[in-house]
Amino acid sequence: MNKWVIAVLLLSSSGSALAAKACEELKAEISAKLEAKQVGGYTLEIQASDAAGDAKVVGSCDNGSKKIVYSKG
Repeated sequence: MNKWVIAVLLLSSSGSALAAKACEELKAEISAKLEAKQVGGYTLEIQASDAAGDAKVVGSCDNGSKKIVYSKG
């Protein structure tokens, strides 16, 4: 039981750590991964979390107040 509780705490803290990243830093990391996979013709944009749109959300930053969205073209 204790191992399960520790695992849940570690997973929940790692998720909040990802959301706490600076947006420009996370955007650069995502861009580097896409370029390493030779993905071209894409746009990454930083938007407010409540902004509506058709683009795919690929990251969350600034403590979840913003999101990074991916769109082709």
